[in-house]
Amino acid sequence: MNRYFYDLHIHSCLSPCADNDMTPGNIAGMAAIKGLKIVALTDHNTCRNCRPFFAACRRLGLIPIAGMELTTAEDIHLVCLFDTLDAALDFDAEVRKHFLNVKNRPDLFGEQLITDENDVVIGKEDMLLSAATSLDIGSAVSLVRSHGGIVYPAHVDREANGIISILGDIPPDYNFSAAEFNIAANIEPYRKKYPSLQSINTVCSSDAHYLWDINEAGPSLEMDDPNQLFNILYNKN
Repeated sequence: MNRYFYDLHIHSCLSPCADNDMTPGNIAGMAAIKGLKIVALTDHNTCRNCRPFFAACRRLGLIPIAGMELTTAEDIHLVCLFDTLDAALDFDAEVRKHFLNVKNRPDLFGEQLITDENDVVIGKEDMLLSAATSLDIGSAVSLVRSHGGIVYPAHVDREANGIISILGDIPPDYNFSAAEFNIAANIEPYRKKYPSLQSINTVCSSDAHYLWDINEAGPSLEMDDPNQLFNILYNKN
């Protein structure tokens, strides 16, 4: 078995609340410096910086995962991960159909920068990506799975946009096989308090919006092969 240090929740400069220094190349570089091996790009409601992120990771020998942090109509954040870049981009196109008509105000929310493989800005997103979509949680989960992705609640140990703070627990209806924590020390207390967490996998990711927030080489998964990542997250304990 090999040990893979990971961070499966990172925002690029395309997310309005992320620093403009969070370019795909800079993220990959910082992940490599910190000793990570598997990294996922999960911008708010978009995957449009995943292609340059893949290129940057591969130059440094990292394993990239294409993802998204989807905001449901209930204002719950879900981590959505895909085993191929094409699947993520197809999902991106579907999610875009569920955007609300809310324009970004860079002076209030921040810029939303699209880059190329060399971190050159090639465009800006006009719609506010951090706004909720019209997808309710059930529809969002079904949409992710129809594209072959895995979906699980983001930062369940936080009040803002956390499924537990909004719904009071993790309903069994959605058959989640994993849940994300922001702070590793919260996992055991939450498992004791919420029975819904006792039979599912947990991951600890940074939700990084600044380069220094990216995980240190702490949270890890043991696998024979990194291609087993999705099998591990799909299967309940």
